[in-house]
Amino acid sequence: MQDPIKPFADITDEESRAAGSAADAVRCFRLISYTGQRLRYLYDQRLREEGLTSQQGFLLTVVRMRGRPTLGEVAAAMSTTHQNAKQVASALERKGMLKIVSDDRDARVRRLEATEAGQPGWENRNAEDYAAIAGWFAALSGDEQQVLVELLSRLARTVRGA
Repeated sequence: MQDPIKPFADITDEESRAAGSAADAVRCFRLISYTGQRLRYLYDQRLREEGLTSQQGFLLTVVRMRGRPTLGEVAAAMSTTHQNAKQVASALERKGMLKIVSDDRDARVRRLEATEAGQPGWENRNAEDYAAIAGWFAALSGDEQQVLVELLSRLARTVRGA
């Protein structure tokens, strides 16, 4: 059986010549892209029973971490457009998990608030979700996971400014 990861980890001789010293970066990009897509797929599967998507879960996480962020702040945190963040937030508002409200000082600014109705369901699933995520990372030791956090954090800071 062929290793499904191999195409993402490999680089052809032609690609290697074209990439030059960037060949390893290209391989890293491919593996991170594949892994990110796969993790999103797996999390979408977990959230499907709740009628949520991983993007909606991500938006709820940003709102819970930041209190009452503006729609623009959420869009920036999610690395998406204002319009896409609004669509995701509107879907969550229809589900009763979020409220889109006017800012107290500037009515043109929209803020996002987690609702009480949505909190119990979201909070209760955390332990199970955390266990599933731990399973996805089980091939890495705790030390390796800490190194990965450091490396991905440095990469995230670099691409944030790009």
